[in-house]
Amino acid sequence: MSRLNSVPAPLLVLAGVVSVQFGGALAATLVPEIGAGGSVVMRLLFATVILVAIARPRFRGHSRRAWLTVVGFGLALGLMNFTFYGSLAHLPIGVAVTIEFLGPLLLAAVLSRRLLDLAAVLAAAAGVLLISEALSVPFAELDWTGLGLAATAGAFWAAYIIFSGRTGAEFDKLEGLALAMIVATVVTLPFGIASVPEWDARTLARGLGIAVLSSVLPYSLELVALRRLTAKVFGILLSLEPAVAALAGLLVLGQVLHGTQLLGMALVVLASAIVLGLGARKDPAESTGS
Repeated sequence: MSRLNSVPAPLLVLAGVVSVQFGGALAATLVPEIGAGGSVVMRLLFATVILVAIARPRFRGHSRRAWLTVVGFGLALGLMNFTFYGSLAHLPIGVAVTIEFLGPLLLAAVLSRRLLDLAAVLAAAAGVLLISEALSVPFAELDWTGLGLAATAGAFWAAYIIFSGRTGAEFDKLEGLALAMIVATVVTLPFGIASVPEWDARTLARGLGIAVLSSVLPYSLELVALRRLTAKVFGILLSLEPAVAALAGLLVLGQVLHGTQLLGMALVVLASAIVLGLGARKDPAESTGS
């Protein structure tokens, strides 16, 4: 951690964004083999073990309100990951992340209530129409399952943001996150336990890689970065996630997006930069991510 303090905070956030999206791309290779539930459970199991070992959370001495908060955080975290991984079985990762990104974008716009933010949300909605190909593909042929799962993941991402802030106020350092990860693992276990017999050395290795790339590494990088970064800068950097997801999809999965989809993604990135960056408060931001 001490060495990371010498690295510019924006670079740490960018590294976290890249890590999350390439972890998502790696997860997309695992979902067809053991399902969304199995992939999520494997990732959360590894990440939980690592974070619990690092944070060593206390299970006693917490108030009822603190436990309700961390349980809500864990539910949002687990279901956000489950629905997002489910969408990866139907959509390119760049499309899934862009649609999912509407969750925090709408939350920030609602809390802000600026006219500019409302205009940005309308631009983002137009971008989602373009990237989902709703204007060019027959209505009946749209992948409503994938689109619905990505949108649901966005709703849980918004809930994750709310409970993340409350958990940070109730628990020290990574203690609340570690407890929430335990809850998230328990919640998603019924969806993935049937896949356990299919786990082999190869899938376990990928599961460990996904846990490190999507959870342990970005959470640690953001923890250090947010001590020295304003919400404005953090929000702008976070807005690059859909674009990074598209790049990860291209390099890892060979997923190529069409020109109209890239235009739609650009609209969402611009809208989120306006809402999460230009409209952000001057105090440190709260960590987000899938």
